[in-house]
Amino acid sequence: MKDIIRKYALLNAVQHDGTASQGAVMGKAIAEKPELKGDMGALAKEIASVLKEVNALSPEDQKKEMEKLGPIEKPEKKQREGLPDLPNVKGKVVMRFAPNPNGPLHIGHVRQAILNDEYVKRYGGEFILRFDDTDPKTEGKQPMKEAYDWMERDLEWLGIVIGKVSAASSRLEIYYAHFGKLLEMGKAYVCTCDAERWRKMKERKEACPHREEQPAAQEERWRKMLGDCEEGKAVARIKTDICHPDPAARDWAAFRIIAKPNHAKTGNTYRVWPLLDFASAIDDHEFGTTHIIRGVDLNISEVRQRFLYGYFSWEYPSAITTGKFSVKDTLMSKSKIFAGISTGDFTGWDDPRLATIMALRRRGFNARAIRNLILEVGINAANIEIDMVALEAHNRKLIDSKASRYFFVEDPHKVAVKGAPSQTVELKLHPDDAGRGKRAHKTGEEFFISGKDHDMLKKGKLYRLMDCLNFVWEGKDASFHSLAHDEYRKGGEKIMHWLPVGEHLADAEVMMPDRSAAKGVAEQMAGGLNVGDVIQFERFGFCRLDAKEGKLLKFWYTHK
Repeated sequence: MKDIIRKYALLNAVQHDGTASQGAVMGKAIAEKPELKGDMGALAKEIASVLKEVNALSPEDQKKEMEKLGPIEKPEKKQREGLPDLPNVKGKVVMRFAPNPNGPLHIGHVRQAILNDEYVKRYGGEFILRFDDTDPKTEGKQPMKEAYDWMERDLEWLGIVIGKVSAASSRLEIYYAHFGKLLEMGKAYVCTCDAERWRKMKERKEACPHREEQPAAQEERWRKMLGDCEEGKAVARIKTDICHPDPAARDWAAFRIIAKPNHAKTGNTYRVWPLLDFASAIDDHEFGTTHIIRGVDLNISEVRQRFLYGYFSWEYPSAITTGKFSVKDTLMSKSKIFAGISTGDFTGWDDPRLATIMALRRRGFNARAIRNLILEVGINAANIEIDMVALEAHNRKLIDSKASRYFFVEDPHKVAVKGAPSQTVELKLHPDDAGRGKRAHKTGEEFFISGKDHDMLKKGKLYRLMDCLNFVWEGKDASFHSLAHDEYRKGGEKIMHWLPVGEHLADAEVMMPDRSAAKGVAEQMAGGLNVGDVIQFERFGFCRLDAKEGKLLKFWYTHK
């Protein structure tokens, strides 16, 4: 792996003035050896290590090492095969995405939503958004009123066409009716054993004493359960196989009592609530779901639900399993995020440290980049952990050609360049798009440079202000050296971005991914941006304008 990475790092460095880009190297390496994307975290770490070595070499040494490698053959470009065809397609394809609205969506959730959407569009089918909101009790799982709209907005932003929206909490009477039919058929019962006794019987593969009572007795207990039976005193169960090899499939619970649910949509209207496997089984049949994409952690759902489908003589949808999808070093648990918001550790669901769609959108990520990453990962049962650099690489490909360039000087320090000529410096808004126009700066002898650049100045060394002039640092001030870039190439230390002192500059602040704020000044022309515009601050990174507060421009950092 290291040899492949070094080869493309050297090639990229030689092509770009001695500095290789992580995204470009990653793309080339994966193109030559696709299996590298199996562990994006390890790949990103190795690339970072190699780039540190390669970028530290002088341009001459980089070229020499390149020559030793000989001509580099371009890897043969393989046509992306895309997602495999769905099995058992007989007519209209109907697929559903069933999130719990206990918070907004994050990148892990939307993998299944995007896969469903891709298939539905391929086959001209229907995408159903079904809110799985029947757990108003479990800490961290309770539905949030705002989350229903948040999720719809996130999915629409991702380009997903929603054909139907349904909430399980609005269909409780339908679930009750189906359970009543199962009681009549002798395929379900109401268990009033205490929880500990039931657990021990299940472990011993022993039937509950209520299991074989007549339907009339079961129906009476069901009426009491729906009436004034106390919470915890009764559970409605589906008859399965009490000796099933998987204990989780043995007479599983279909309904439980929640005396005061305080549900986000229905309040305290209902006190008997279905569990996920019962409600989703009924809805999948009634909505005509043909194919299900579900996480490997829900494999037990199919085992349980096939008992129901068998009792009703229904055809079970084709099910496809995907592994867990997560982002390295990023919190994905909604319950833990909610707890962090409650304690003030996070500022909200769009805190820049999170991988929620809210946060990624606010930072300036393109929705298509998320989709492209999901499609690159594909559909398989293996657990996948990606590094954010993989998403950044996809995003960079989409926004680089669109993002206009500006200067932002963080922690500005004034530098006087004695003898610098007065000039008007014209800079392209985009290096590859002359038609987009230019921005102009009138310069004299005083400039702002960033605090980081100022701190590394060494006496007697030659530096360049990007596209402006060269100077020699004298210790406290600087002396003008020359204008030409070729003069700097003869032995310059570093190229710096800058802004002229005296020009009308905009105060600017950039919210960074670690929640810190980078404060400084931006060029005046940036004040003409609209909220939501994504631009690139040269030598700093891509940013999205989040707000204008008086004369202050507030940006959110996207990535390098």
